[in-house]
Amino acid sequence: MTATLSRPLDRRRGARVGVAAAAMAAFVGLGGGAAQPAEAPLLISGAEIFDATGTAPYRGDVLIRDGRITEIGPRLRAPRGARVIDARGQALLPGFFDVHTHWTPGGSPAVTPDIATAYVEAGVTTVNDFHQPPEAFEPRRRWLSTLATPHVNLTARMSTPGGHGADWADQNTTRWVNTPEAARAGVEAIAPYGPDLIKAFADGWRYGQSADNTSMDEATLAAVVDAAHARGVKVVTHTVTVTRGGQAARAGVDIIVHSLQDREVDVETIADMKAHKTAYAPTLAVYEPVKPGQTPPADMDSPRMRQSLRKFQFALDNVRRLQEAGVLIALGTDAGMPGTPHGVATLREMELLVQAGLTPTQALMAGTANSAEAMGVLADRGTISVGKRADLVLVEGQPWRDIADVRRTRGVIIDGRPVYGPGVALPAANGQPLMPAIKVAALVDDFERPDQRTALDTLRLDDFDGGQDRSVILSQVTSDKTGNHVLHLAARMSAKTSPTAGVVLPLSLGGVEPVDLTRWRGVKVDVRGDGGVYEVRLRGQHGAWRAEIPAGSQWTTMEVPFSAFEAIPQRGGAAGPTWTGENLFELRLGGSRAAGSMMWLEADNVSFY
Repeated sequence: MTATLSRPLDRRRGARVGVAAAAMAAFVGLGGGAAQPAEAPLLISGAEIFDATGTAPYRGDVLIRDGRITEIGPRLRAPRGARVIDARGQALLPGFFDVHTHWTPGGSPAVTPDIATAYVEAGVTTVNDFHQPPEAFEPRRRWLSTLATPHVNLTARMSTPGGHGADWADQNTTRWVNTPEAARAGVEAIAPYGPDLIKAFADGWRYGQSADNTSMDEATLAAVVDAAHARGVKVVTHTVTVTRGGQAARAGVDIIVHSLQDREVDVETIADMKAHKTAYAPTLAVYEPVKPGQTPPADMDSPRMRQSLRKFQFALDNVRRLQEAGVLIALGTDAGMPGTPHGVATLREMELLVQAGLTPTQALMAGTANSAEAMGVLADRGTISVGKRADLVLVEGQPWRDIADVRRTRGVIIDGRPVYGPGVALPAANGQPLMPAIKVAALVDDFERPDQRTALDTLRLDDFDGGQDRSVILSQVTSDKTGNHVLHLAARMSAKTSPTAGVVLPLSLGGVEPVDLTRWRGVKVDVRGDGGVYEVRLRGQHGAWRAEIPAGSQWTTMEVPFSAFEAIPQRGGAAGPTWTGENLFELRLGGSRAAGSMMWLEADNVSFY
């Protein structure tokens, strides 16, 4: 079901740091360390500067005004009222990039403010986030504007029907395309949300653990790229095989954001990547078979471990070959995935690039200027140059000689403002796991809006069991003889144990802002169905709750008190949380039937009472 936007959305090209002046106390300066206004000039004095322009590191000072570098040189004079950072004995580098992250609640850390803080403390000043659907961009940008955070580029996703990224998400979350025509229409559909870039899940190989029956063909991928580039939007691709890497390059993809790891990269693929200026971010950190802090498995010779080691060796060897061949190497991690924590994984990626055979200087270039060039923002940031945005990191040591020194972060500056270091306090919002809760009206949806949005002005989502074989859903708003509109859900259940199908009604835009339901006693809904049992589910910050309802062929009004909802057990079988009515995100209507069978449900006037 195609939804239209009900109002203009914020189209800023990436969230900017919005840090209160009170939180911007400067590092301890030569004049005594008093806090200065955020607008005051900032002088970094006596640093060993790695500027990522190809120049050898040199000692010097950097003057910053209004968020930009205005002067670089030896023994610069501090302007009147300037804050001064004494950086003697420290290295000054451009802020680090991570072009592949997932700000998912399943990652580590798990919530947006903690994720932002983890990147800030690691010196990472620009990231691409691939987690949220386009509907969440506007509230995400508002939230990020209250935090000390890196610049965050929000990404729209495209895949093939049943492909990676579409095997768990509907088309309002990941757009499904399998022809050039569908690709162009898909880009047009997500463009009004103002995505900062588009990620195409183009490779269905699934790391050799299942059949490749969901890959995006080259013509479709090329159409995605052409349509996106026409709007000034970069395209990155999930590609993990050498053959598909060549196709991605010929399609004009800007960055391959995974390792080509099924075999040694060949000269034809290298030539394609160079000819089409496709950059390469190998995300070695997510593929490392035994990650830092993990206990090695008891059986290092198991078939699964042998496969992981083999693929990882291809990944290491291929990034070295591509570097030697002159392909632009960028830095991404897939942080947010298991064992790949935000912030520190970016630093680990530079270490792994050195392990692969790059020099420390080449690894630093990947994490700074190269990534900026790959993202098309090198004119704005990525090097320490006059006129550039002052996104900078101070570390102890000389990481161009020992890459492990990138872990010795001593100060971080974003948009010319210190956000980490001695004397710097984070904004209060960085310590709050959620945006402030909002209250909502009683009516969630009566399905009367012609733009297919809920009464709460949110976008309905289809919800189904994940995997390559999943339940097929048709949800649409239909009208009865009187012209009243109702939601009709029909589903063919997948061939698996306990298949499910349903419709999600977000309680806030994109399900980002939490909702306070404490003034209500329960959920009320008009329903009719096939005679089976259905489920009403509420999901919140700390878990989910469910209640069963029957529905036969005649319309019935069901009132379900919150006291009737049972907590859904957590992963591992732990008991679910106690219901409080606070910090809720969405309401779901659906059900489960026998594998291969049909289910239908109609609903109207979903509300709280």
